[in-house]
Amino acid sequence: MPRDALDGAARNGLRQIGSVRTNLPRGAFAFAAAALLCTACAMPKHLDADAPPPDPFNPAATQLLDNTSWDLTGWTQPGGASRTVPHGDDGQALTLTLSTANGQRLASGFSGCNRFTGTYLLRDGKLSFGPLASTRMACAGTGGQLEPAYLDALAHVERSGVQMQPPQQLQLIVANGDTLTFARHGQ
Repeated sequence: MPRDALDGAARNGLRQIGSVRTNLPRGAFAFAAAALLCTACAMPKHLDADAPPPDPFNPAATQLLDNTSWDLTGWTQPGGASRTVPHGDDGQALTLTLSTANGQRLASGFSGCNRFTGTYLLRDGKLSFGPLASTRMACAGTGGQLEPAYLDALAHVERSGVQMQPPQQLQLIVANGDTLTFARHGQ
C-alpha cells in the first residue's frame, strides 16, 4: 500500500501491519495486542499431585548424591530375573557411602565380606567410580561369593539415576544390563 494511501487509511481508523490490513481503531488494536501478549506469557498451573514423577535419570538429580549412604535392596538381571539381594555372612547389607568430607569425593562401603574405598565422580548425570581398594579377608560364605560381582558392578556403571523424594532410591545400570537398586540408609 502506498504511503499516502496508508496515511489516509490511518485517518479512517485502519491500520496496516506488514501486508495485513485491519479495521481496528488504534485503541482497540493496542488493547488486543496487550491481551495477546499477556496470554502468551501466562504460566500453566497445576497441583503438585498432578505433577509427573521426576525422571530418575535427570542429570541434575545425581548432584544430590554427595554425602549420602545407601543399602543395596535389589539386583535385577537383564531378562528381569532377580538375584538374591546380597547380604554379608553376618546379615549386614551391602552398602555404598558417597562422601565429600575431606574435600574430595570418596566412595566406601561393605561389599559382602570386606570393606572398600575409592573415589567417585559425578559428571553429565552419571555416577562412576575410580579404582576401588578393599580389605583382604577371606570369606567362605555367601558374602565372599557375591563380593566380586558387586565390586565389578560398581566398576562398570553405564547409567545412574536417583529419586530423592521418599522413598529415596539410587539405581545403577551396569554394562552387562544388571540394575542395582539402593535405598537411602536409615529410611
